[in-house]
Amino acid sequence: MNPEPSTTPGTDPDSRPQTSTARKAARFARRPVLAAALAAPLAALGAGTSAAAAPTTAPGRGRPTIVLVHGAFADASGWNAVIERLQRCGYTCIAPANPLRGLASDADYLRTFLSTLTGPLVLVGHSYGGAVITNAATGNPHVKALVYAAAYGLAQGESVAAANELGGGHSDVVENLVLRPFPGSGTQNADAYVDPTQFRRIFAGDLPEKQVAVMAATQRPGVLSSLIEPSGVPAWKTIPSSYVVATRDGLIPVPAQFAMAERMKAEVTKVRSSHVVMMSHPDEVTAVIRSAAGR
Repeated sequence: MNPEPSTTPGTDPDSRPQTSTARKAARFARRPVLAAALAAPLAALGAGTSAAAAPTTAPGRGRPTIVLVHGAFADASGWNAVIERLQRCGYTCIAPANPLRGLASDADYLRTFLSTLTGPLVLVGHSYGGAVITNAATGNPHVKALVYAAAYGLAQGESVAAANELGGGHSDVVENLVLRPFPGSGTQNADAYVDPTQFRRIFAGDLPEKQVAVMAATQRPGVLSSLIEPSGVPAWKTIPSSYVVATRDGLIPVPAQFAMAERMKAEVTKVRSSHVVMMSHPDEVTAVIRSAAGR
């Protein structure tokens, strides 16, 4: 019998000291099935396309895909009730995670995300998410309508903080923020959270207290500088828009909401709601989205 090949340390390549990256690469190379499965998506990504885009974004029965964008102090789960209703009506819905790292950065993120989708689109923004869709949709011929749900429809050069003063309104959210530094934030920036003791009054006054307590504990912060970052050219200048005014909003003053809706010549729907109108009144918000999407 032939002797087994020698595995003396120093002669077998697998026995040589390896970096962490090299060890991971070696382990990955021994998984041919996994490597083969990932080859196509990675190649598509390198080519600037998404291999998953076509099957996940094809609208049902020719309807547009609905892209729902959350704002600060919240996450995409705030759209759950609206998404359930839209899906029952046959719509394809996507609610991406908004990075909340700054208006230009967040708009670039959404703009890139939208480039992976096919067919007509309707963008829906809540709160700061409205400022993001206002910038991300500009120049995108696939976006057929914009829907603002208690959201910021900023003008060019305008900031979120400035928009709160439109129509003579005033928001005290800035006075009720809890600021926490993040790596690289320095002394001039921070992550901003709504003070949990004021969260229900400002954000979600018409939801059950236990639910609001969980929302306050799990809120995602927005970077403080996004409050004063100026907006770019607004998409609502050229794209038909609808606006849901939340008439009991504690974050965006009601006069400011009406002022933004008026200048964008939006179809206005008034709802007696707190800031989270899509959570407390999902039927009304869904109806506005369906109307904007052409039913």
